[in-house]
Amino acid sequence: MEEDIVKRAKLRAVHLLEYMDRTEKNMREKLQQGNYPPEVIDETISYLKYYGYIDDKRYAERYLSVRLEKKGHRRLFLELQQKGVSSSLIQEAWEELRQDEEADERASIRKLVEKKIGERTALPQKEYQRLVNYLARRGFSWEDISSVLQEKEIRRMNP
Repeated sequence: MEEDIVKRAKLRAVHLLEYMDRTEKNMREKLQQGNYPPEVIDETISYLKYYGYIDDKRYAERYLSVRLEKKGHRRLFLELQQKGVSSSLIQEAWEELRQDEEADERASIRKLVEKKIGERTALPQKEYQRLVNYLARRGFSWEDISSVLQEKEIRRMNP
């Protein structure tokens, strides 16, 4: 009987992976929702890891590379931690990504600024503050934001 439950859990897990990549934490949660016993979930997770169906480091690498142009690394790190990826795996993925793609957060900020305001350099106080807040919410550091704004000579208009 238990062998049948394990088989069903593995099939369910593989089915869940057909639609999207998942972290170990997310897969555990999904299997718990299916009311599988903890030992069955552990065996299923071991199976998935053994065959490379789930790999938190690979997940982190993909997550970072896809979202890096729109968000800062701090926000992405936080999102991955919330998804159950360990800090050490996130850091490893970040290091590899930086080596492979030479990720530059300031280049991402430049693209977002151009998208938001075009070629304008003088902004009303409220719009300037909105732009800064927009970039900060995406996890970019104040140092990088201010550097790009100075470089592009973007300033607040006097009232």
